[in-house]
Amino acid sequence: MSNTVAEMEFQPVRQSAFSAGLARLDTAQKIKLGAGALALLAIALAFFFMGRQPEWRVLYTSLSDKDGGAIVAQLTQMNVPYKHTEGGGAIMVPADRVHDTRLRLASQGLPKGTVNGFELMEANRFGMTQFQERLTFQRGLEGELTRSIQSLSSVQSARIHLALPNQNGFFREQQKPSASVLLTLHPGRTLDKAQVAGIVHLVASSVPEMNPKAVSVVDDAGSLLSASPDGQAQGADVQKLQYTQQLEQLYTRRILDMIEPLVGVGNVKAQVSADVDFSLVESTSEQHRPNQGAELGAVRSQQIVEDGTPGVAQPAGVPGAVSNQPPATGAAPINGPAAPLGVAGNGDKAGNARRESVINYEVDKTVKVVRESSGTVRRLSAAVVVNHRTVVDRNGKETSVAIPPEQLEQMSALVRETIGFNRDRGDSVNLVNAVFTLPRTTEVQDVAWWQQADNQDLLRNMAWPLAMLVLAAIIVLGLVRPGLKLMKTSPPPPLAKPEVPQLSAVVDETNERPGLPMPGAEAALDVTLTPHETRLAHARQLALQDPMAVANIVKGWLSGDTAATT
Repeated sequence: MSNTVAEMEFQPVRQSAFSAGLARLDTAQKIKLGAGALALLAIALAFFFMGRQPEWRVLYTSLSDKDGGAIVAQLTQMNVPYKHTEGGGAIMVPADRVHDTRLRLASQGLPKGTVNGFELMEANRFGMTQFQERLTFQRGLEGELTRSIQSLSSVQSARIHLALPNQNGFFREQQKPSASVLLTLHPGRTLDKAQVAGIVHLVASSVPEMNPKAVSVVDDAGSLLSASPDGQAQGADVQKLQYTQQLEQLYTRRILDMIEPLVGVGNVKAQVSADVDFSLVESTSEQHRPNQGAELGAVRSQQIVEDGTPGVAQPAGVPGAVSNQPPATGAAPINGPAAPLGVAGNGDKAGNARRESVINYEVDKTVKVVRESSGTVRRLSAAVVVNHRTVVDRNGKETSVAIPPEQLEQMSALVRETIGFNRDRGDSVNLVNAVFTLPRTTEVQDVAWWQQADNQDLLRNMAWPLAMLVLAAIIVLGLVRPGLKLMKTSPPPPLAKPEVPQLSAVVDETNERPGLPMPGAEAALDVTLTPHETRLAHARQLALQDPMAVANIVKGWLSGDTAATT
């Protein structure tokens, strides 16, 4: 190794690829690349926080506006996040804070619309008056009835007012209790007559001596739902109509079951009209048979009246003691009539006697009471239409052929037997053979997939993530990718390690400088360069890659210290 030549060893590139690539970008490109990276970071954070959204649970549902406003205000003060459902019927909070929030709201007395029942009786205070006890019992009964009515699926809330008079045994006429029920129904729900009657009887059965007629049921629109005074008659009319419809459907089903096996399913139509008598008839008849004589007749009563005046003997004969003696007592036989009384003397006797006998016999009669049940069929009318038969010829063509009259008559006879035809009652059956007109089939247009309800909900839920992904793609393709492409652009090819490990720093002659075989560099440099220009380009490349080494060489040149350059 020469002492006069300062030699420097070629070192590999020590700067990182990212720093070197970033150094080749101008200011505008660096700003774009930084903005894109920040935007991607923001999108990633947005997805992260969206994925960590809490699970929401229902806190309260079916709240009144007053209770809902008070609960929302209290949740705001408690710093508890909440949200409403689409219909506004429920308040939702994070799942891990449901029970804690309910307890804290209950300590504030919310919601105030909670119905209390007989648990009010457990809070009786010492020294309560009889009036207070009766009022507490009434409130508890109202609460229990409210709970029972609110358990119905169509009822959202209910209020009950009971009028319970004070019963006193000294009053001759006792007042009867009454009740009023106010119902708030769920949107789109209604109550039929049977449900309203059930509510009425539920309230009436819960209060002693309450008549169902004394219960009034009103909805939130002010309409009276309970039955009017003629409600029983209206209910009876509905039952009669339902009975008639069921009877007609029964006869129609019988006709179809009998004719469809003959002509095929769908080739027969039938309708039956029934005239039903719902009148209740009660008749009483009394029949008497002619007299049958005293021997066969039954004695009902007998009355015998006897009336007689005995005769008095006139005085006769010589006055004296003999003529003043009383007559002798007559003797009567045991089973015979008594002998007439004797009279004194030989005077004439005068008297009268009367005897009446009345016998009443039972009258032979028959009393018959007949009660005819309601719902008697007075007349039936049946109309049956049978489709033509379809016949297929040899060529496969279908044609409609009328049914022969003989078969139609047989079908008509079957219909009459099926419905219990009665000519005396005025029943009628009409069977017609005609061609059925097929309904026009409307082509159902296929709804586009984006117009379907399920897909619309899916798109609505995926709109935000898709928008974020599209934005991220735009940022990557428009800002980040061009910057990264510029950073990855290959710099001028570096110098390969020469075969001669050291380069003299003081020799200027070309013949004294060793050759630098660089296969990659030979392709990059122009072949027309002179050796001096080639060495100059290599020195410049070395200065760019390792400026500290070049600085040390120059410093050695200036100081004249050859040892520093070795």
